Amino acid sequence: MTELRDEPTASEIKRWRQYLADERAEASVYGELASRRSGEERAILLGLVEAERRHEAHWIELLGDHANDPTRTALRTRLLGFFAKRFGSVFVLALMQRTESRSPYEADVDATDAMAADERLHTEIVRGLAARGRNNMSGTFRAAVFGANDGLVSNLALVLGMSATGVGTGVVLAAGVAGLLAGALSMAAGEFVSVRSQRELLDSTTPDPTARQVLPNLDVNANELQYVYRVRGMAPQQAAEHAHEVLNNLDCVHVGLDTGSMSAQRDEGDSIGSARGAALSSFLFFASGAIVPVIPYLFGMSGIAAVAVASVLVGIALLLTGTVVGVLSGASPLKRALRQLAIGYGAAAITYLLGLLFGTTVS
Repeated sequence: MTELRDEPTASEIKRWRQYLADERAEASVYGELASRRSGEERAILLGLVEAERRHEAHWIELLGDHANDPTRTALRTRLLGFFAKRFGSVFVLALMQRTESRSPYEADVDATDAMAADERLHTEIVRGLAARGRNNMSGTFRAAVFGANDGLVSNLALVLGMSATGVGTGVVLAAGVAGLLAGALSMAAGEFVSVRSQRELLDSTTPDPTARQVLPNLDVNANELQYVYRVRGMAPQQAAEHAHEVLNNLDCVHVGLDTGSMSAQRDEGDSIGSARGAALSSFLFFASGAIVPVIPYLFGMSGIAAVAVASVLVGIALLLTGTVVGVLSGASPLKRALRQLAIGYGAAAITYLLGLLFGTTVS
């Protein structure tokens, strides 16, 4: 039997309408994301849609006739819906993770315990989906954020340090361009060597496919095949049994020494990527950040005006890269943005002060 309730107060109606609008919007976001997925992820997202619809029904029941009066969804949720329709990316999932974690239902007497529990689990579900997306993201994209950030900070520090010494605008510009090229080339060379070394190391540990040719010549009762499997991680008894099975079935099936291991190593090699591609992307990402503090000098600005413009441009870029890092990590975008800004400006300020000191000493 449904418990009779008093007529809701104006504050209750306002709060419930907001909850209703947000539940509808969140269901829409998950629906948009599901439309861009397939398989298991699609099924999970549709399950979240169903849960949000249950919550929506709860608020409709409480509101009664008042549910017919529309309430605007919170700006944050509307933005998520906008991004979900156009991108459907890991960024939306990362932001939805934060939205779900802020659910007020546990402290709201009008929300059921089941709804509060749902929202807590939704946080973990979306966290898992976002983690999948992060893991599937190209390393190139992560390198873009951090490479650009390195270029921003290092070249701003260089340009400000040179400006502080009192040298001419042409010298500052030359130093900025030299810093851009030196840093970008250094990043590219480092990435090339790193990726090439990884691939060479992986190649050196890949099983030799021609080794299977000797299998028919082995003594079934006394051979070293079991040690091949043991060195690749099998327990002694399991290795011995597997070796015996392989040798007794040579005539029945085509057997490799360790096809599973070889397949896994091929996958790992694919994930490492191309050394040339890594080098080129690192060059471009660093250069894209390093060019920002040079911009005012390219347009003929000089002195304090050029320093101020360079600092503002780099500050905006640092806030953007910090926000992206925050979103990808599931942390507060604002805190990460401010942290990036503080670190970047801190390094540049120290270099500027050292430039002033050096310029005064030389003079």
